[in-house]
Amino acid sequence: MRAKRHAGGEEPEIDLTPMLDVVFIMLIFFIVTASFIKEAGIDVSRPDAVTAVVQERANIVVAVTESGEVWINRRQIDRRAIRANIERLHAENPQGAVVITADEKADVGLMVEVMDQARQAGVYNVSIAADQK
Repeated sequence: MRAKRHAGGEEPEIDLTPMLDVVFIMLIFFIVTASFIKEAGIDVSRPDAVTAVVQERANIVVAVTESGEVWINRRQIDRRAIRANIERLHAENPQGAVVITADEKADVGLMVEVMDQARQAGVYNVSIAADQK
């Protein structure tokens, strides 16, 4: 077998198009599958807990302030609309969990009401956020 010689002294070129296609497909894959950190939209002073663990799938974050305000997705929500908002967000992502981020001095009754509304909305994976000691 004889090796082919290139006429005119041209050097062979590498076609980068397939590699670029693969890179763009991988980029799209990582963007679609990435989980972004969602915040409730307000800063609260969370209590410390020794047994606090990191919640991997916390897609619905509900913040309860010291003054009794409820925030979901950077919007203040009326107490009567908590269930409807959680149902809507849960329909968008059925595997998501509800994390209640409550201020240390927040009303416990309001936190229980938010937990109850989340369970009535069909979300049974409800947690309360705390800082690790």
